[in-house]
Amino acid sequence: MSEAKTTLAVFKFASCDGCQLSLLDCEDDLLDLASALDIVYFPEASSDMQPGPYDIALVEGSITTASDRDRIMHIRESSKRLITIGACATSGGIQALRNFQNVDDYINLVYAHPEYISTLETSTGIADHVDVDFELRGCPVNKQQLVETLAAFLAGRTPQIRETSVCVECKSKHNTCLLIASNTPCLGPVTQSGCGALCPSYNRGCYGCYGPKENANPAALTETLINVGNPVEDIVRLYKNFNADSEPFRRESQRLENGLAPHDNQGN
Repeated sequence: MSEAKTTLAVFKFASCDGCQLSLLDCEDDLLDLASALDIVYFPEASSDMQPGPYDIALVEGSITTASDRDRIMHIRESSKRLITIGACATSGGIQALRNFQNVDDYINLVYAHPEYISTLETSTGIADHVDVDFELRGCPVNKQQLVETLAAFLAGRTPQIRETSVCVECKSKHNTCLLIASNTPCLGPVTQSGCGALCPSYNRGCYGCYGPKENANPAALTETLINVGNPVEDIVRLYKNFNADSEPFRRESQRLENGLAPHDNQGN
């Protein structure tokens, strides 16, 4: 009798579906895992949706409603391993910009009948609600990193995901530093690598799609950005992007909005 395959389920919350599409884009790579992996729940790809429990759950999207909050708890209970994929699932995504304002103000502006809308005041990552076994960042996720993560969990090892900054990727590609050479606003020094320095390779500053790197120091980057002539309001918008509610970026944008000097220590 053949050995049972590891079951994989893919779930979506508030998001654009981009990370699920990255998984679908892994067609050829997934073939190498097919002998050990059985995708049993993936509404984006199949109408055959089997009930849990599941060995591995991939979760895209942020928690924005009370029903989302209840559903992620059920998914956690039904999954041996839970992996969050993408900026929405790891830090609330672009929709977390609501966290900085009164969400009711937006609802009243957008909807003709706001009384029908039921939502939470915030958009938050999955780890704010349940235990997460591994976070895979990016907007969207890197498909090679996604395949590596699945392969690692199948093999019972830790995924080999580099924890360097985008600057390291720029150097490996022999890119000219846009921040130094042309004063271009760039989050590369404080952003986790994984994109292959995509934007800097096309002469655009890093937008921080992969979120803050380990031990990121946005305050030091802010001082540099101001010294080369970038207005504070532009720097705030730079931090308030795909990972606006990640702690280092949120803390730095709020520090600037509160009018603190660029060299003040964060969190003090």
